[in-house]
Amino acid sequence: MERTDIFDKLNEIFVDVLDLDEVELTDATTADDIEEWDSLSHVQLVVAIEKAFGVKFTALEIMKWKNVGELVDSIAHKLYS
Repeated sequence: MERTDIFDKLNEIFVDVLDLDEVELTDATTADDIEEWDSLSHVQLVVAIEKAFGVKFTALEIMKWKNVGELVDSIAHKLYS
């Protein structure tokens, strides 16, 4: 799975979980960029992402993410290690 494939799948998850019409995620996207992305929806996003990609994140990994790019890196690392 390429990085672009991960972004495509994440876009679908964000639209579904946050009930958005559309979203354009980039490496630099943060919760501050998406009004609907609050602390509760963050937990829902993580659960949906883990389920969709078949991975599990530790609390420490989740806390270290500064933006969507770092989330994508974490997913890619788990998929390919």
